[in-house]
Amino acid sequence: MGEVALLPGERIDQLAPAGIRIIQHPHVFAFSLDAVLLAAFAQLPKRGGQVVDLGAGNGAVSLFAAHHTTAQMTLVEIQPRLADMARRSIVLNDLTQRLTVLNMPMQEILTEIPKNSVDAVMTNPPYFKDSPTIEKKSNPHFALARHELTVTLTEVVALSADLLKFNGKLFMVHRPDRLGEILSELQVHQLAPKRLRFVYPKAGREANMVLIEAIRGGRPNGLRVLPPLVVYDEQGNYEAEVKRALFTD
Repeated sequence: MGEVALLPGERIDQLAPAGIRIIQHPHVFAFSLDAVLLAAFAQLPKRGGQVVDLGAGNGAVSLFAAHHTTAQMTLVEIQPRLADMARRSIVLNDLTQRLTVLNMPMQEILTEIPKNSVDAVMTNPPYFKDSPTIEKKSNPHFALARHELTVTLTEVVALSADLLKFNGKLFMVHRPDRLGEILSELQVHQLAPKRLRFVYPKAGREANMVLIEAIRGGRPNGLRVLPPLVVYDEQGNYEAEVKRALFTD
């Protein structure tokens, strides 16, 4: 494993036995379970290929997914501090030969990666629309990560469609209350939804996440709704599938 310098307030979280090491900062960015579940849900090329992570944050999605593919992965993140955290985490995990970070608005990605050239796109985009009531000054890092201040859902879907090869796959995690909007955008951009999986915090509760797979140029039928994924049991412990996603390679 490589070694890097930490900035004030940063820590390194290591998830054993997988051995993934991620630089976190409680007041800048720390990955949440949606990143882990997206990485586990994504079916990436086993050997070779090109993968893009749009809105990569501190790199958690790609770092988890990198252990299941030999693809070259490009992480796109607009916030310089988060992009720097991702770069150093890549060094920590000895993945510099396969993972690259681009610190830029994702709307500019086509200046770096050609259209129709990518096998898979993963994205954990901002969940909430911009609003005048959003508190943006107290923690701008969180505001940018959670709200559509610099990119909209429409742009994320459109850029994904532009990047993907024919039959390339988009993997997204989002909120169920925006699923109708997401499915509409996928249709507009010729991305056929193929798998949906709803994530529930506990049995008997409403879903708070949805995992989506769509295929560029796929036939508009054959959508599968997978069994529900429940995060916690009645005692507040991770259910077995979630535990495997977090702690196994």
